[in-house]
Amino acid sequence: MAASSACSAHRVRMPRPLWSAASSLLGKRAPRRFSTLDAESDDALLLSRDSLISPMTNLACELPPLRIVSAKGHHIMDDKGKTYFEGMSGLWCVALGWGNEELIEAASSQMRTLAYYHGFTNRRVPVVDELADALVARAPSRLQHGRVFFGQSGSDANDTQVRLLWAYNHARGLPHKTKLLSRNRGYHGVTVAAGSLTGLPYVHTAMGLPLQPVCAHHVTCPSFYREGLPNESEADFVQRLAQELDDAITREGGAERVAAFIAEPIQGAGGVVVPPAGYFHAVRDVCDKHDVMMIADEVITGFGRTGNFWGCTSVGQDPDLISCAKQLTGGYVPLSACIVPEHFYQTIRSANRADGRILGHGYTYSGHPVACAVALKVIEIIERDGLVSRVHDRLGPHMQSRVKRLGAHALVGETRGMGLIGAIELVADKQTKRHFAPSVGVAAAVARAALDLGLVIRPLPGDALAFCPPLTVDETEIDEMFDKVEMALDRAMQIVPATHG
Repeated sequence: MAASSACSAHRVRMPRPLWSAASSLLGKRAPRRFSTLDAESDDALLLSRDSLISPMTNLACELPPLRIVSAKGHHIMDDKGKTYFEGMSGLWCVALGWGNEELIEAASSQMRTLAYYHGFTNRRVPVVDELADALVARAPSRLQHGRVFFGQSGSDANDTQVRLLWAYNHARGLPHKTKLLSRNRGYHGVTVAAGSLTGLPYVHTAMGLPLQPVCAHHVTCPSFYREGLPNESEADFVQRLAQELDDAITREGGAERVAAFIAEPIQGAGGVVVPPAGYFHAVRDVCDKHDVMMIADEVITGFGRTGNFWGCTSVGQDPDLISCAKQLTGGYVPLSACIVPEHFYQTIRSANRADGRILGHGYTYSGHPVACAVALKVIEIIERDGLVSRVHDRLGPHMQSRVKRLGAHALVGETRGMGLIGAIELVADKQTKRHFAPSVGVAAAVARAALDLGLVIRPLPGDALAFCPPLTVDETEIDEMFDKVEMALDRAMQIVPATHG
């Protein structure tokens, strides 16, 4: 994995000039501010400073962390007072920017009314019901009049989908119909089930994943640029991948054993891979042939990111189930949702009636009232301010034109994206698509140069760089962002001349 932190640069042995620049940029580790409850001795200060285990980080990193202390609008600020344009919306989630007073008021108002209550044993909170109704009302066709189960993250949403699928098939008298299929380079989370579905080695290596009872097989990523064969057309590529999925389902036991196929409309953390035209129609036919449900992982693409409310609409995916999170609350508070069809819910409900059991799944914070109140306000703002059409008609085309322009740069092999999500893939040779050696760390080098210029972008596996600004940006900010990306690419060229070409 190419992480976005300074640690990624250390791990890939960044060339000395960039290492020095990174060290200069980040400076020495700044002490934390402690409350009066903190111990005051130097030893206690040191221990407190090092208490955190950072996620998705090389823990052997020797560089100090980048400490972010505040944010407003589309910019974040570090503890040295330097500001950065957040070109990744945090982790693909801060749809409406930072410091949105309407979201803050929605949270505080709900806290004053009912800060917390649970949903176990049929407890209901009005704001939770209201959000479930709002999501179902906006769901794609197969999920109209469906049901919603709430969690806290995209990972637990996909874990929930697995458990609900197993409950559904058990209720149908198919207790062995438990296997799921996923794709290489797919990202569906890091919990045990979702991490198994993820198709990225850094989530699996030395951590006991994937668990075969959960994810039986990862099929080919639909990247025509990387996976297409010589002289193969995109249409033939699509048919080959559909046949691969068909063969995998058959090999794993067909309709009696395989429960679902999970796919992001656009593969985000795997490199912002946009599938070729016709891909989802072809795999939908395969799923229908084998009584296999399709899960759309909308954790990144939902709520306007691609220029439609759902990413699946943008790419022609017709899912049976949806997982969503991230932009659902604009990143302000944790919340996820699983949307399932009514017949699916009624099948499980009928089994509960017959055997007297409960649905043995749920979280302390399933349907947290504060998170649901914020999510309702996010949906209200997105629709009131016409953000989806704004992305579809204006901002998306403008940003994609700037992404495509990067294709002329000597380091860029492919550009891709849709709406306000995009990526470039860096190569050592444009003609052969040859990768740089991992030790070069070219994507991390460009991301570090961008950070030096006051821009946050994210390096991804395969030397890709991702862009995902808030939905509330304007054309000027998009241009400023990509002007800095171009400068960062030029700076990175200075450290890779020996390996390029």
